[in-house]
Amino acid sequence: MSTARKLPVASAAQVRAYARRLTLRHPRALAGALALHALAAVCGLVAPRLLGELVDGVSRERAAIDRIGLAIAAFVVAQGVLTWLAHYASARLGERVLADLREEFVDRVLALPLSTVERAGTGDLVSRTSRDVDALATSVRYAVPETLIGAMAVVFTAGALVLTGPLLALPCLVAVPLLWGVMRWYLPRAREGYLRENAAWAEMTDGLAETVHGARTVEAFGLAAARRRRGDADIARTWRAERYTLRLRTVLYPVIEISFVLPVAATLLVGGLLHAHGLASLGQVTAATLYVVQINGPIEMLLSWLDELQVGGASLARLLGVGNVPPDRVAGGARPDGERLTARGVHYAYRPGHDVLHGVDLALRPGERLAMVGPSGAGKSTLGRLVAGVDGPRAGTVTVGEGAAVPLVELPLEELRGHVALVTQEHHVFRGTLRDNLVMARPGATDEEAAAALAAVDWDGPGLDARVGSGGETLSPAQAQQLALARLVLADPHTLVLDEATSLLDPRAARRLERSLAAVLDGRTVVAIAHRLHTAHDADRVAVVEDGRITELGTHDALLEANGSYAALWASWHGDHQPDRTGR
Repeated sequence: MSTARKLPVASAAQVRAYARRLTLRHPRALAGALALHALAAVCGLVAPRLLGELVDGVSRERAAIDRIGLAIAAFVVAQGVLTWLAHYASARLGERVLADLREEFVDRVLALPLSTVERAGTGDLVSRTSRDVDALATSVRYAVPETLIGAMAVVFTAGALVLTGPLLALPCLVAVPLLWGVMRWYLPRAREGYLRENAAWAEMTDGLAETVHGARTVEAFGLAAARRRRGDADIARTWRAERYTLRLRTVLYPVIEISFVLPVAATLLVGGLLHAHGLASLGQVTAATLYVVQINGPIEMLLSWLDELQVGGASLARLLGVGNVPPDRVAGGARPDGERLTARGVHYAYRPGHDVLHGVDLALRPGERLAMVGPSGAGKSTLGRLVAGVDGPRAGTVTVGEGAAVPLVELPLEELRGHVALVTQEHHVFRGTLRDNLVMARPGATDEEAAAALAAVDWDGPGLDARVGSGGETLSPAQAQQLALARLVLADPHTLVLDEATSLLDPRAARRLERSLAAVLDGRTVVAIAHRLHTAHDADRVAVVEDGRITELGTHDALLEANGSYAALWASWHGDHQPDRTGR
């Protein structure tokens, strides 16, 4: 099983309430579609009634065949036209509802805390944005309109059947206990079954994505067998979940089919007896039988799409569940009175009871360059994320300001990014022009400002109008990293946290880029997390992080004089020989 923390799922009550709100958001379109469906259903009821009158007329030798035939043809044509218009109106309404739902889902996804996205894993979010959205689209486009049509047709046809002869309507009730029993058995199981099926698909997608993205690691460490076992387990879990929902359908559909045959046979039998005893005319029996046959179609449509509605309901619950993620910050309303970042008594844990930071204290001086070094897994990146406001501490505070300091988690994201921004070694190039990728950091930036930001990072790639990303010009990993740094220059925050931000460049290019950035970012606070210790040599201060604690803090020269952990790291980085004080 994956250790990723799954995103929540909305309750059945939330799904029903949201579906009502979404449907009633377009009242005029809904009323128009309902009116057209009602008119089409009424037109469809006329032909059986006229056929019944025709049978009675023939039996009495007084049939107006031509007039009744023309009337039947006219109503059939009218029903066809109204049905087409009703489907068109329902389709338009469905697309508007689906567009609203997609836009709101995108807003929910973009509002997710970054820490939640990372812990949920790729598979859960990808399966919701692809498989669940597709399933819900099928429900909105087809299942909901068809269910609406079926429900209205059943109501009108049942009314017409009662008006034809109340006694002739009674045989239809023979299928009610059967349908009621199977639906009572099916509905409680369907929602949970489809939720488990979607969750199993998310697990499988997550495992496949991890294997594909980490293919080189899998190959290098001989993990192919382990990943294959994980894949087999995920596929087996998905198969079991789908087998369960298939079993539900194999019980539901045969019962439905039997329920369609019984009312027709019962109506013919009872109708024949009533006619034999003079309680119903032959025309009434004919009309009633035709209505029973006619009502079977809408009922079949209703029950057949009911399964699809269960799928759509489960998908909607997963999509709405994204909005149930609690925010990781609550705006307090206070404004910081300065740009000093301070961490006091900071603890942080990815899993309850397993802290990776233990009471860290760190006060950044505005305008200084702080290098954060230490062994892998010591907590450097975690501390960097807290300093950047991406995560909030489990205990302690990370604040910005002088006298009236404000916790970073109480700043809205828009304001937070004006104070501090984080750049890691993981970058994404969006599909579009290079300009589009760059100015997303500051949408109002001019071409001159964009070009200056690229020049600040020694950009050697294509021009601003070049198409990049999927289907466009491919940027190398180093160019993608330069682009991310150029975005940072354009965003112009006061404090920057660079987590291995030049790791994909070769050492000489990295040194040249860091010198260029140093000139551009002069006067800003920079926290540089790096394994290349020349970054530490150039910094104003160096913080050594070990086992989730800052064990040493001072200048490069002072830490070498102390002959502690930093001096050992420096000697190891230079090949176990004593370096000179210039760092060469």
